[in-house]
Amino acid sequence: MAAKKTTTKKATAPKNATAKKGTAKKATAKKAAAKKTPAKATKADAEPKAAAAKPPRKPKADGKMSALDAAAKVLGEAGEPMNAKGMIDAMAEKKYWTSPGGKTPHATLYAAILREINAKGKDARFEKTDRGLFQIANTK
Repeated sequence: MAAKKTTTKKATAPKNATAKKGTAKKATAKKAAAKKTPAKATKADAEPKAAAAKPPRKPKADGKMSALDAAAKVLGEAGEPMNAKGMIDAMAEKKYWTSPGGKTPHATLYAAILREINAKGKDARFEKTDRGLFQIANTK
């Protein structure tokens, strides 16, 4: 009977070993670049920027109101908190502002109101009273 030949497998390096070498070179390059440039300031280190005082907006030449102006007017007349969809309906009913054809004007208005609240803080015309509800800010 003939002897059966057996082979042994050689130990091979894992496939990731070559990838690690490439990333190590990139990492050392990044460290070298970091040493050349000054450290970046984080948000916590930076002083808060003072909000630039913008003059109030002038009315449009054609006499049309913006959606935010119309929303402020509707909320002032309502005297109670409203959601964005209710404000859009009221603005269209009173002919203050109508959507130029967008599918979700209430979502756009909601985002614009939140943007104004975040940007202006205490000086914003609106304040959020509950989830999805806004009212005119108390001006004291």
